[in-house]
Amino acid sequence: MNLALAALCVIVCGIGLWLRSEYEKKQISVERTVIESEKITKDRTIVFLSDLHGHHFPGGNQTLLDRIEEINPEVVLIGGDMITAKENPDIKTAYELMEQLAARYLVFYGRGNHEMRMYRNPSTVDLIEQYENDLYFMGVRCLTSNRILLGDDLALDSVELRPACYRKIFYSYLTLWELRQMRGEPRPGRFQVLLCHSPHYFDVYRQWGADLTLAGHYHGGTIRIPFFRGLMTPQIQILHPYSGGTYREEGKTMVVSRGLGTHSVNIRLNNKPHVVVVELKSKKEKTLGE
Repeated sequence: MNLALAALCVIVCGIGLWLRSEYEKKQISVERTVIESEKITKDRTIVFLSDLHGHHFPGGNQTLLDRIEEINPEVVLIGGDMITAKENPDIKTAYELMEQLAARYLVFYGRGNHEMRMYRNPSTVDLIEQYENDLYFMGVRCLTSNRILLGDDLALDSVELRPACYRKIFYSYLTLWELRQMRGEPRPGRFQVLLCHSPHYFDVYRQWGADLTLAGHYHGGTIRIPFFRGLMTPQIQILHPYSGGTYREEGKTMVVSRGLGTHSVNIRLNNKPHVVVVELKSKKEKTLGE
């Protein structure tokens, strides 16, 4: 009798958690981060989106678009994994979202590990090439080897990590030398923004000179432990310190999106889909005597 009651409790709790997860996946949380710098000459609002994985919000993503419209950003940055790499990937949702965003905002797109995986797969390479070509004609700029200069104060770069950096458990490490080989040096005097899908290498990003790193990939740790961290990343890293949120170290900032969708482990608990808002503010230098 006790075993039957225990089993019933487990089943009821399981159903309750599943229903809660399904509810959360349809919601959107907005998190704002303010960064002040003497390098910034013009105040800007940036929206950062990552890890959609083809997820459908209610109303054909209109819910998401409405939230972004309320923010009214100057620039929208995409952190990658808007689609999921598989043999027959569905790119329609990501395509339509990019089309709607590009009609309203300046949009820059950095690749994640799923876009890069599609490039390495002969069965999907044509599809991803067509997808990015279509984005280009929409007005979305896919950041590959080029550096974008915005105004007279911002520099925007994107880094595509080696597949080994995304391996489960036994992943490779990114070195400062390797990052410099890929991106050169930051532009002197400009506020340097770096899109890099994995947040794991924050120490390297800030040593390189990124004033602001924007990352995703970890899906918020899937299940968020209140007032602490995410439980597990897609790379099976337990309680990773950079699973989602804003981190400041040595005068540099990294903002990690908890993502908009899921894949493989289709669960989100205490971890609503995440829209990141970064407000860049000009910080005037103090003159002598102030």
